[in-house]
Amino acid sequence: MEELNTPLFKKVYDLYKEFYFCLRDFPKTERYSLGQKCNLLIAELLEHVFQVNYAHKSGKLVYLEQASLKLNLLRIYLRLAKDIRVLKDEEYIYFQTEIEEIGRMLGGWSRFIKGN
Repeated sequence: MEELNTPLFKKVYDLYKEFYFCLRDFPKTERYSLGQKCNLLIAELLEHVFQVNYAHKSGKLVYLEQASLKLNLLRIYLRLAKDIRVLKDEEYIYFQTEIEEIGRMLGGWSRFIKGN
């Protein structure tokens, strides 16, 4: 499956794996609320990135925009997790760095599709 080898898919896949292990350290009260919300957003982001590979040119933009929306929501929820001290500062920095790179990749792909 070639679509599993794209740099963007790999990046989001790795983000999901890292968050999965981080989620186990969330307090029980937040694991099934805020933690689960973040987990779901990353899973949906992964699905949208996967779907881009199967969509026609016009449909690709729709999935890229949906992925971008999920990514922006994830930024907000991770910031909240840091602010209420559920997420450690170093974990937050790691996730934000990865999210920034994923955002650049999504933006670049969108610009490429719009230009062609």
